[in-house]
Amino acid sequence: MQTMEEFPGDAPLRARLENWLLAGLRTEVEPRAYDLEMQQSVLTRLQNVPAEETAKRIGIAGFTLHPYAAEGIEEACETCMYFLSHRQFCALPELMLPVRPDWSCRLWRI
Repeated sequence: MQTMEEFPGDAPLRARLENWLLAGLRTEVEPRAYDLEMQQSVLTRLQNVPAEETAKRIGIAGFTLHPYAAEGIEEACETCMYFLSHRQFCALPELMLPVRPDWSCRLWRI
C-alpha cells in the first residue's frame, strides 16, 4: 500500500484547492445530492467538465473546508465511502482529487 508521501502530486494540488476555497471560490454546497436524481445531475455535470478544470469541478461538487452538518449528521470527507484515508484522497471517479479529512462536498456518502 502506498503512503501519502508516495503520491507527490497530491500535496501541491491539495494546497491549490485549499487556497481557492480560502480565497472565496464559490461552490454549490446546496442542494445536497441525497436523492438519485440530484446525484445523477451533479455527476453528469462533472463528467462534462475536463479534468484540468479543477476549480470548476470543485465548485460543482460543492466543496467546503469544513464538515457539512445535516439532520444531526456531520458530513466530512473522512466519513465518506469514497475517501481513501491512507492518501487523503477522494476516489469518486468524477472527482479523483486530494482532499483533507475535514472537508466536505455535496456528493458525500456513508
